[in-house]
Amino acid sequence: MNASAPVITRFAPSPTGELHLGNARTALFNQLLARHAGGRCLLRIEDTDSERSREEHSVALLEDLRWLGLEWDAGPDREDEYGPYRQSQRGALYARYFGQLEEAGQVYACFCTPLELSLSRRAQLAAGKAPRYAGTCRQLSAAQRAQRLAQGVPATLRFRVPTGARVVFDDLVHGPQSFLSDDIGDFVVRRADGTAAFFFANALDDACMGVTHALRGEDHLANTPRQLLLLAALGLPAPRYGHVALIVGADGAPLSKRHGAVSVREYRERGYLPAAIVNHLFRLGHSSPLHGLLDLAEMARAFAPAHLGRAPARFDEPQLQVWQKEAVHRLSAPQARRWLTPILPPGLEESAASDFIAALLPNLVLPEDARAWVDIVFGGPPALEPAAAALVRQAGAGYFAVAAQAASRDGHDLAAIAGAVRAATGRKGADLYMPLRLALTGRSHGPELAPLLRAMPAERVRERLARFA
Repeated sequence: MNASAPVITRFAPSPTGELHLGNARTALFNQLLARHAGGRCLLRIEDTDSERSREEHSVALLEDLRWLGLEWDAGPDREDEYGPYRQSQRGALYARYFGQLEEAGQVYACFCTPLELSLSRRAQLAAGKAPRYAGTCRQLSAAQRAQRLAQGVPATLRFRVPTGARVVFDDLVHGPQSFLSDDIGDFVVRRADGTAAFFFANALDDACMGVTHALRGEDHLANTPRQLLLLAALGLPAPRYGHVALIVGADGAPLSKRHGAVSVREYRERGYLPAAIVNHLFRLGHSSPLHGLLDLAEMARAFAPAHLGRAPARFDEPQLQVWQKEAVHRLSAPQARRWLTPILPPGLEESAASDFIAALLPNLVLPEDARAWVDIVFGGPPALEPAAAALVRQAGAGYFAVAAQAASRDGHDLAAIAGAVRAATGRKGADLYMPLRLALTGRSHGPELAPLLRAMPAERVRERLARFA
């Protein structure tokens, strides 16, 4: 690898499901690494598995990445000379390199069935050995292979791993790594249906697209020696790989549905903001001296593979909510309106919406937190708990008669209503305001009452006070 070459990273998801938080973090780290070095970040869709890949998943992936604020310099919607960026469209390139490996005798046809391979793995495990391909078809003669192919026997193409070799590389996260080739076993590079397998397509595309650095999950660490052998056999450059620790739940198990939401879409639909999610992901397995909510440019300046930890990163939703609160507090008025639109009554006047949002925003984490207050402010008169009803009765009918009369005159102006009641009753502090709050909202605590009242229709304010007069 040329140390002076521009840094090129990539995010290479398979469109077989929704964008998982772990994959979103991988995308974030690859973009930050590229931006930190002033390089480029590519998006490649690895869709060679035709049975599981879906176009709707590809569309959703791009949408979720953009929602998070993660952009790419080239990809399936932004082609350049290194594309296409969908592996399903790169078959001709793969065929050319398969041919190169066949001419060099570095691959061979394998006719083993899935059942035969499964039985072989079980036998090796029973014998206390690490499971790997037993080499059953490695020594078939050319005539034997030709005969089986002529008979139409399905065949994969396996890479002939050299014996007695050692594969060494310096992982960006885990440091120096060393693997014996004799422990690897020959691996499939082309499936029986003719499509390229992951080991082959992923490594070849990195080389052909000029990728210099690739951060990915540590579950791929064992794949790296295979891919390095493959690229060496093809005479192609390999990127520097870095294998990032997996995200786990509070119980230490890999993050999954049983821990709750795990996809970007689920958090998006719940009302989490992209700034909260990327700030949380930035700190999962990556240490930084920077505090507070950061934008992507600030993250890029602070990002370094040396700061990536090797221990599993525990996903903590309460910590995500801390970032969410800070992100919510930074919303502009138009942003807050868009964020809360799904729970606001349709047709709500702009002034009422603005007052309601101004009152609620300091108390919100998610839009759903405002739903009860939508009912309180824009729905029917609230029911009172026994203790609240007792306080309202104690204030007396005269208290509320004055309050209702002030509301008829001054609308939903809390200062005017409270001033009239103070003048008539001499009440102050909580004795003055608590009966008003209870009669108007049914709650003894909540958002600041004055802006909340401005959001409420003036006639509704009068009616809620008059019912106790």
